[in-house]
Amino acid sequence: MASHESKEQRGTVERVMHEYKEGELRTGRGKGPKVKSRKQAVAIALHEAGATNQESPKKNKQNLARTKSKERKGQTAEAEKEGKHAQNRTVHKGESRARSNGSSRGGETKEQLYAKAKARHIEGRSKMSKAQLQRALSH
Repeated sequence: MASHESKEQRGTVERVMHEYKEGELRTGRGKGPKVKSRKQAVAIALHEAGATNQESPKKNKQNLARTKSKERKGQTAEAEKEGKHAQNRTVHKGESRARSNGSSRGGETKEQLYAKAKARHIEGRSKMSKAQLQRALSH
């Protein structure tokens, strides 16, 4: 990784490598086949973070801006997996974005369920969906 990465760049590299580790990272703007090579995952991470030595500083800056925009909108593989895909509607005056943290009507978030599963040493918890975590914790 680049020796002069900003905090934003480090965060993006961490997110992309996490997606690779979970088997969610894909080539071709998320539409191609899953990435199986660690080297390819690192190249994608550096490209998205705008920290690659293969492109100009201007292009790197554009890449980082595009990635941060996607992260804010919830359009990354990690965000979509957790059900945090941004809604395509405008919040009008007087409305609020209730339950925008991904939780549903007083229920717990996946992160909270995962923490409970970890405390109870439930096997396979890292690969479980929210519903699977709820079922495992109810036993």
